[in-house]
Amino acid sequence: MPELAISAEKVAFIIEKAREFDVKDVASDSDSGSNPSDDDEIDVLEDTNSDPVAAELAGFIRAMNEDEQIDLVTLMWIGRGDGEADEWDDLRARAAEARAEYKAPRREAVQYLLGEPMLGDFLADGMDELGIDWSDDRTTPVS
Repeated sequence: MPELAISAEKVAFIIEKAREFDVKDVASDSDSGSNPSDDDEIDVLEDTNSDPVAAELAGFIRAMNEDEQIDLVTLMWIGRGDGEADEWDDLRARAAEARAEYKAPRREAVQYLLGEPMLGDFLADGMDELGIDWSDDRTTPVS
C-alpha cells in the first residue's frame, strides 16, 4: 500500500462534500419569488452558481498542497477504474505530469476534480481499493 501525502480524514471530508455536491439537481424554479419555507426548502437541492457546498469543496481542495492534490487525482483514477492499486506509482507520475501542464495548477486541479461526476464515489472506491479505511474518520457529524 502506498503512503499517501493526503490524510484519510481529508479524503473522507472531500468524499462527504462531493456526495452532497453530486446530489444537486438543475434549478427548476429559477425565478421563484417565494419564501424557502413555503417551498419546503426544496431549492437547497438545486444546483446554482452560488452553491455553498461547491464553494467549500473548491476552497478546501485549492488550499491543499501539490502532493495532496496529485494523490487526490490518483485516488479518483483508481476508483474510476483507470488503474489498479499496484499501479499507484505510475498513475501518480501521470497525474503529476498532467498537473505540470496546467497554467494555473491549483485552480485547474479543482475544476478537473469538481467536473468529475461521482467524485465522492470514485474517491471512496479508490480508498477501498488501496485498503484504507476512511469511513471511521468522519469529519462531519452523523445524524
